[in-house]
Amino acid sequence: MSQIDKVLYTGKTRTTGGRDGEARSSDGRLTVKLSSPGSSGAGTNPEQLFAAGWSACFIGAMGIAAGQLKTRLPAETAVDAEVDLGQGGTGFSLQARLNVSLPGLDSDLARQIVDLAHQTCPYSKASRGNINVEINLV
Repeated sequence: MSQIDKVLYTGKTRTTGGRDGEARSSDGRLTVKLSSPGSSGAGTNPEQLFAAGWSACFIGAMGIAAGQLKTRLPAETAVDAEVDLGQGGTGFSLQARLNVSLPGLDSDLARQIVDLAHQTCPYSKASRGNINVEINLV
């Protein structure tokens, strides 16, 4: 397990109503309606929120990796994250795919960036060994 020596930021939310409720951040900058996946509800769901957070963090980690490799990320860099909610022998589980687009970069360099990012991104670290994850260059 990773140990934090210095806390850099704490995100705080309060959620009521579960998957069909609402979440608000303590600073008032986020208010989001929630609805169950596949329902006709007007809100988003935890899997979409996890995908958005992970993909944003992963792009940041790729930026750090690119800097270490003395290059820059293309302006059109994108990560399409897919988070599946499913059921198996142990109950409900998640699995994920990060489909990474680094247009214009040599495929070997792009793979190095993605591999370094996957080692340093906090979301990747949190999921490693816990859920199935695919990282694809597209």
